[in-house]
Amino acid sequence: MAEPRFTPLRERHESLGASFTDFGGWQMPVRYTSDLAEHHAVRQAAGLFDISHMAEFTVDGADAATYLDYALAGRLSTMSVGKAKYSLLLAETGGIIDDVIVYRLAEDRFLIISNAGNRDAVAAALPQRVGAFDVAVEDVSDSYALIAVQGPASEAIVSTIDGITQVGTPWAEQKYYAWTDALFSDQPLLIARTGYTGEDGFELLVRSDDAAALWDAVLAAGAPHGLVPAGLAARDTLRLEAGMPLYGHELSLDKKPAQAGLGRVVASDKDDFVGKPAVAAADDARVLVGLTAEGKRAGRAGYGVVADDGTVLGEITSGALSPTLGHPIAMAYLDPAFAEAGTTVNLDVRGTKIPATVTALPFYRRKK
Repeated sequence: MAEPRFTPLRERHESLGASFTDFGGWQMPVRYTSDLAEHHAVRQAAGLFDISHMAEFTVDGADAATYLDYALAGRLSTMSVGKAKYSLLLAETGGIIDDVIVYRLAEDRFLIISNAGNRDAVAAALPQRVGAFDVAVEDVSDSYALIAVQGPASEAIVSTIDGITQVGTPWAEQKYYAWTDALFSDQPLLIARTGYTGEDGFELLVRSDDAAALWDAVLAAGAPHGLVPAGLAARDTLRLEAGMPLYGHELSLDKKPAQAGLGRVVASDKDDFVGKPAVAAADDARVLVGLTAEGKRAGRAGYGVVADDGTVLGEITSGALSPTLGHPIAMAYLDPAFAEAGTTVNLDVRGTKIPATVTALPFYRRKK
């Protein structure tokens, strides 16, 4: 059995009283104080997350853009330098190996950030697809740490972090799904306006050796704004409210992009990409939907979704009592005939049928 891994911020988490849980082989903070308090802080002010378990890969070379058009489902060659794009790494079967975010660092250089639990699968798949492309793929995960500042106060916080200098793009001009370079303590820092909570926010990629100092600097800058450190429990309810899929729940090798509502991510008009011949989902394949219910009993991952007569219609992939909305929400794969918004079904909560309504995603959308 592999030894558990810790991020460079382990000592910071322990000093803050974090509870840890296994996530993709990493020991990660699940909470510091209260799941609800951390969730509400992100919605109302800001939360600070350690996401250094995520994996990073660089793609360099004259053919980097055309290689990525082949290796991934999206069209990356048209992305401008300074931008980021959500994409999918597909198997030959059309199933999803991982969902990733790609950053164009230069005309011939890209950064890919993938999920921690899929690092080995991504590290195997990307080099296998190089072929005759003039490109080099490198797993640089162990060299970097990644932290996220999420919430309506995130810009006010990040723009005042002591030690950040030479920011390439003025704060007022930074757009969503874009990045800028900067320095932290005279060392390279990448600042991306991305996140996984449904709020405005930034993800900061820094050398592992500088992670602890940056964490401390963010906490100091955030103190006047109500920033709190937040763990995986809050991160999960936040992304669920925002209708964002989680690999291993909504996404897997058994699911095609269209089933997961990600058909728009696939540039099916490209001449060729891995998985193209098999990417179409069967007409009767279950599709991902949102579900809302009344009361306080929430469906959880693995619970069935049934008709009034008990016929199984699908299965919940993620569910919780929404801290923001105050009622149960869930994502589930349902038979297409029952997937239209407004359809009434039942959550099978330990043998009790709880009425639920199919609802368009996301459940929560932040105010602009």
